[in-house]
Amino acid sequence: MVFAAMFASMMAVGAYIKIPVPVSPVPITLQTLFILLAGAMLGARWGTISVIVYLLLGIAGLPVFSGGSSGLGMFFGPTGGYLLGFVFGAFVIGLLCDRYGKDKVHFNILFMLAGIFIIYSLGIFQLMNIASLSFPEAVVLGLVPYIPGDILKVLASSIIASRYSI
Repeated sequence: MVFAAMFASMMAVGAYIKIPVPVSPVPITLQTLFILLAGAMLGARWGTISVIVYLLLGIAGLPVFSGGSSGLGMFFGPTGGYLLGFVFGAFVIGLLCDRYGKDKVHFNILFMLAGIFIIYSLGIFQLMNIASLSFPEAVVLGLVPYIPGDILKVLASSIIASRYSI
């Protein structure tokens, strides 16, 4: 439970480390690094709980979302799908790590790519609906600019998760 709270707080800190993307309403943050680590290191149950705690803190009004934003309304904006995707992404990563282990970096990379795919799928779907974009437009705005950073996050979190167990 302590580790779940710790990861929830790291997600909040990661939300403050943001790089605006001129072509998209979705900034680059370090939240996803901690989502990936929470799923892999805490497993499906506690990794998911840590993300839910993080989201509940934001819903309650604490400024833990990207750029210090908060509130239930964030789930209905252009980034709401990504927030929801965090829960399912952490769960799938945790489930795969629980089932197949997290001691192999190459497996972790695959597991985390699956989690990232889920996060982006839900995020792009929400972005399409809120911003009235076509699928290709939403992919260009909500996925393409983030690929290099996410590759680095997946590699870093895969190595960390394989070397340090909780």
